[in-house]
Amino acid sequence: MADRQSSWSAVTPPPPGYLPTHRPPSAPPDLSLQGLPPRPFYREPHRVAALPVLSGLGATTLWFVLFGSLGSDLTSYAWWTILAAAVAWLVAVVLSLVGDRGVAVGVAVASGVGLSIALTFVALRWMSTYDWPLW
Repeated sequence: MADRQSSWSAVTPPPPGYLPTHRPPSAPPDLSLQGLPPRPFYREPHRVAALPVLSGLGATTLWFVLFGSLGSDLTSYAWWTILAAAVAWLVAVVLSLVGDRGVAVGVAVASGVGLSIALTFVALRWMSTYDWPLW
């Protein structure tokens, strides 16, 4: 069994070399780092805000309501919803590449939720009648 290292009490300082040494603010900079490029910092160039996400959610919800209302039964409703989801996902891809990423996120989320709702109804019909309703 490996030996456990003993910890030091709060009244005694830690062992030498445990804590990093701090340079005073007036100390010259470290000359070994002068030839290196500055450290990178990573930030999103196109930030996603809440208002564009909400507008994408609202527009896609309206899109799904309009397409879903074209269906007269479960089969046509499901196919119209699948078509609406495919078009919405294409729009989300285009928006994420050349447009507003916040709206693309809203469109993608709403289309995923809308498609899940439609396919839940399809699955429930399939489980209750043992007949696949999309054919």
